[in-house]
Amino acid sequence: MWGDIDDMLALAGLHALQERGEAKILAITSSMADKWTASYIDALDTFYGHANIPVGLVRDGVVPPAQWSGDGVPMAAGAQMYTQYVSNLRKPDGSFVFPHRLVDGSKAENPVQLLRRTLAAQADGSVVMIGIGFSTNFARLLDSKPDRYSSLDGTELVKRKVKLLSVMAGRFADETYGGETLHKDRPEYNIRKDIPSAKRLFERWPTPIVVSGSEIGFTMRIKGSDIESKFNYVQNHPVVVTYRYMDQTYRTGATANAALHDHKTFDLTAVLYAIRPNDGYFSLSPAGRLIVGPTGLATLDESTGGNTRHLILDDAQRSRVLEAMTLLASEPPPTISRKANSKQ
Repeated sequence: MWGDIDDMLALAGLHALQERGEAKILAITSSMADKWTASYIDALDTFYGHANIPVGLVRDGVVPPAQWSGDGVPMAAGAQMYTQYVSNLRKPDGSFVFPHRLVDGSKAENPVQLLRRTLAAQADGSVVMIGIGFSTNFARLLDSKPDRYSSLDGTELVKRKVKLLSVMAGRFADETYGGETLHKDRPEYNIRKDIPSAKRLFERWPTPIVVSGSEIGFTMRIKGSDIESKFNYVQNHPVVVTYRYMDQTYRTGATANAALHDHKTFDLTAVLYAIRPNDGYFSLSPAGRLIVGPTGLATLDESTGGNTRHLILDDAQRSRVLEAMTLLASEPPPTISRKANSKQ
């Protein structure tokens, strides 16, 4: 949750799945070492009516670059990223436009401690973990030692408590969209930014893993027109404010001047599979071992079996998946829905 904005849409969709009774968000950790990511996550959780979700922030992890460039015009060096801009947005009276308790994100909990405490309190084999960023926090969880929360080390704790890891990482097919080509022989961003952690994660994770390669979300774009029309149930929506703030950075020549750009859905796919694995949204590759090379290039070795599969999306599934992700991400929080109904 820092540069790209599909993380934001993925979290919005996850909140909707919680309201539908399909999931319960136990904890969220940020793998970008920037305090505003924790504040932003907390503001988004609060907007969706789940202000008590604990948030962890990585220490000594990947740090933000001085300048971020999406698909279009790069942000100026030193410009505020959306996490800071939206978290700190104020009304004329000085109060936050999007209230949150974690005003100083640097005070967020240590992520490994948070993950251990959370997992230890859950029933065996009951937890689904979703990775939509760098592997840092999860790899360090595997490395962790017994503590006051559990007598198990990290690997054994995961083995006992977690039934599935759904992670957005890697590239497993060449894809072209709107004249832009994604090459499977080039390292994917989430892995490339912390290669040692990715290697440890995929070598040692003890439960089933399903990987959503970047080619899946690359070919499905949430429409900018849907951002304008489906999130307008409230005057100030953090998704809309964020999307508009980052629009110039992600615009391409194919985007009409008057319209918001259409955005890739990388992380939304990992969330959708994690919570609805049996709904036929995706197909799966054969099982194998995900091998992370020295440059961050990931390949699935299916020759000896293993615990990892990757998502496969065909043309018949594509429209249904995009519709589901758009519907979930744009679903109003229950408090806003009740207010709207009370005015009718």
